[in-house]
Amino acid sequence: MSVAFMPEWAAVVIAILAVSGAGLSLLGAVGLVRLSSFYERVHAPTLGATLGMALILVASWLYFGTAHGRWLPRELLIAVFLTVTTPVTLILLARAALFRDRTEQPEPGEKPAPMDGDRPEG
Repeated sequence: MSVAFMPEWAAVVIAILAVSGAGLSLLGAVGLVRLSSFYERVHAPTLGATLGMALILVASWLYFGTAHGRWLPRELLIAVFLTVTTPVTLILLARAALFRDRTEQPEPGEKPAPMDGDRPEG
């Protein structure tokens, strides 16, 4: 299937939206790697993925609307499913981590794991 004529303004807007969405998703992935604790790391990909996904889906929706002259409900369904499942996953992971942190008891005679600031400098 060949691509029909697409106005230049639409191509520019689509490119900006797609690159911005990809950049935000990448920023979320970098936050996942760079942040130190689980509770900090869990937020970065959730926020980056949600906004990045929204921008990429708007770009896709605009592309198919202008180039092919049809509007597909696929982007709307993807947005609904990701918008619902991403925060729910964040909540479940955070609750599981809190439960683990509250119930985990150190073994008798075991030293607690050092925090980042408690390590001796060598």
